[in-house]
Amino acid sequence: MVQVTATELKNNLGKYLKKSEFEDVYVTKNGVIVSVLSNPNQSRLQLLNDLKGIAPDINMTDDELRNERISEI
Repeated sequence: MVQVTATELKNNLGKYLKKSEFEDVYVTKNGVIVSVLSNPNQSRLQLLNDLKGIAPDINMTDDELRNERISEI
């Protein structure tokens, strides 16, 4: 988690926009969190990362996928 003051955000907006692509950036004012910068696609990226190693290889043919699913039954 990255925490930054509103003034720091204002002075270095580009830096924190880039950081927000990969992690949430919490903006504080007078020590209180007032906003969060986050990537709207982050939940999708996290889902894909969670599926890594579970989901079948994307380059598999339909026959290979079918055979893999049949073998699991």
